[in-house]
Amino acid sequence: MADMCEGRVVVVTGAGRGIGREYALMLAGEGAKVVVNDVGGSRDGTGHDGGPAHDVVAEIAEFGGQAVANGDDISSWDGAGSVVKQAIDTYGGLDAIINNAGILRDRMLVNMTEEEWDAVIKVHLKGTFGVSRFAAAYWRERSKSGETNDARIINTTSPSGIYGNAGQTNYGAAKAGIASFSIIAAMELERYGVMVNAIAPTALTRLTEDLGLGGADEKTKAAMDPRWIAPLATWLASSQSAGVTGRVFEASGAYLAVAESWHRGPTAPAIDDPTKVDEVVRKLLADARPNSDMFGNDKKS
Repeated sequence: MADMCEGRVVVVTGAGRGIGREYALMLAGEGAKVVVNDVGGSRDGTGHDGGPAHDVVAEIAEFGGQAVANGDDISSWDGAGSVVKQAIDTYGGLDAIINNAGILRDRMLVNMTEEEWDAVIKVHLKGTFGVSRFAAAYWRERSKSGETNDARIINTTSPSGIYGNAGQTNYGAAKAGIASFSIIAAMELERYGVMVNAIAPTALTRLTEDLGLGGADEKTKAAMDPRWIAPLATWLASSQSAGVTGRVFEASGAYLAVAESWHRGPTAPAIDDPTKVDEVVRKLLADARPNSDMFGNDKKS
């Protein structure tokens, strides 16, 4: 094992499979003590199976790492608090959380049900908030008592959230919210020694295999392996990332990038006459960059 994260206590939600599993394995391989959280549900969030989390813990134990399994539902208030408490009770502290748990309920807007909307928002957005809130409270109390923190919150956004993808208004809205949440939380928590960042991964997992990625050729699949995301998450969870906060990163087997947030574009003086809006706004739109495509590039006209 290496030692980039030696002795650091890290909670990883949704760590039983896919990207989260790769996070847990690499963090443990770099010396972290990992709480492997996963309810073991299906990709739409239904069901419960403790097996995946325990399987990852067993893998970590095989190479001499330290990890414990956790099956709490982090989309619930009690579950979010419980996973943080388990880390502190088991290992005597907490240094980083990676909010990775997620589900999909894709549907075009006109057909989406209330339940499909609520379920996705609850797991992604509320789950990120809940675990972050309990961890932040722990770090704030440490700071107030005179102790120092070298803490991290690493959230999971998505190209669907920062760039957009048809059929995912629920998922994209949650992921866009997580990107903004990360930027604002970074502003609030830096005083307590907490760095907050987000990763927008592109990878082939059970969540994405039926979105056109499952039929990709072997070279593309290799570039989409979720292991490519883990080095960035591991670095962000380590002490090496000190001072890096409030940023959204993109990661895949093809690139590592920093996503640039909203910036004010072409601007005109304020208008108080509605009959003059059309001409001015159309000129602004003509001068503005178009919205990006799913890959963060300008859409072709």
